[in-house]
Amino acid sequence: MPKEITMPQLSDTMAEGTVVKWHKKEGDKVRSGEKVADVETDKAVMEMEAFDSGTLAAIVVGEGQKVAVGAVLGVLAVGNEDLAQVKASAGKAAPAVAVATATMEQMAGAEVHEDDAVGHGATRSTATAVPAVDRESGIARAKITPLAKRLAEQKGIDISTIQGSGPGGRIVQEDVMAYIAAGPSKPGKAAAPAPQLPQRVASGQKEVVPLTKMRAAIAKALLASKQNIPHYYETIDADVEALLALRGRLNQTLEPENVRLSLADLIAKAVSVALLRHPAINATFNGTEVTRYGDVHLGMAVAVPDGLIVPVLRNIDQMGLKEIRQRSADLIDRARAQRLKQDEMTGATFTVSNLGTYGLREFSAIINPPQVGILAVATAEKRAVVRDNQVVARSMLSLTLSADHRVVDGATAAEFMRTLKSILEEPGLMLV
Repeated sequence: MPKEITMPQLSDTMAEGTVVKWHKKEGDKVRSGEKVADVETDKAVMEMEAFDSGTLAAIVVGEGQKVAVGAVLGVLAVGNEDLAQVKASAGKAAPAVAVATATMEQMAGAEVHEDDAVGHGATRSTATAVPAVDRESGIARAKITPLAKRLAEQKGIDISTIQGSGPGGRIVQEDVMAYIAAGPSKPGKAAAPAPQLPQRVASGQKEVVPLTKMRAAIAKALLASKQNIPHYYETIDADVEALLALRGRLNQTLEPENVRLSLADLIAKAVSVALLRHPAINATFNGTEVTRYGDVHLGMAVAVPDGLIVPVLRNIDQMGLKEIRQRSADLIDRARAQRLKQDEMTGATFTVSNLGTYGLREFSAIINPPQVGILAVATAEKRAVVRDNQVVARSMLSLTLSADHRVVDGATAAEFMRTLKSILEEPGLMLV
């Protein structure tokens, strides 16, 4: 019996998704667990894997189309079905399943361009075949996916110099990445202009910036967190002179392997050790029961052009520092490129928000439910402190825990913070 490939719900806030690219074409064999398509959610572009093995008999939703969660994207023939019959049956249902629910932009009355078009039978081909026209200037705009547009803007690339390979000449992310990889010195490629500084709004003028899908999702989630979770905050200072010295020695040892540990890597490891000793913090809360975990899946808040993504370093408590560096670097790079898989964005048991590179002395973060806590890590800086009745300069680090007072008492949080401080000040405790 044929199996439907449906739009998965890849995040808690996802209501719809866009098929960015099919990695299989009709008639191709598909294995269970194999990547079949890339899907853009409200947070990232993620790989979608097949749950069954078979032959891709029909692609119902084409590249660039947006559909609701649960809509049929394609159909697999998993037995001895006739591919033509399976495709014909899927084709009859295509208009019904390809219609997406209203997007946030449509509900808000915002202008909908070709990036927001979905399959509506014959009207779909018309929408993708004609370049969008600016209502004020009347000049045709280049057709480009939202992700490709963001990447081009981030790199300061004039999209008119890029040849699109998507449907109807649409520019997709791969086109922008290929343009960047080719570089300005390659024949036939125009040099990309230097990135421009953000433009100031002219005096007496104003600029209205519509929310992107990611920013709207962040706004909704964080508002709900602050409204529904009774946050409280505990801050502690740690002397990280020994930690920085350890990092220096380890980096000398790892230099032949081209591995360079960051302070954030050592902090992440220390947090994982402290969480195992205080399972009340390494937990989630669904409103009626608390679930405590014997493994640490650490979320790492990563800034991206449109907002924030939290990739998850799973089982960090079982990793050495070199593996933490390599895996976190890979996750962060793919998070910024919006190429994470579903299990790399879900299932965190605790989150760290590290803004140390920005020079902040102290800040607090908002809890990412259903987790019960989040740690804000500021910058390590030289401060005048008292040691043995003498004022000396030491490298100090401020850490602030935001905790859910419904399930975590103040003393419980304080014990976790005291343990974390002791580990950071005596890194050898990570080994015992």
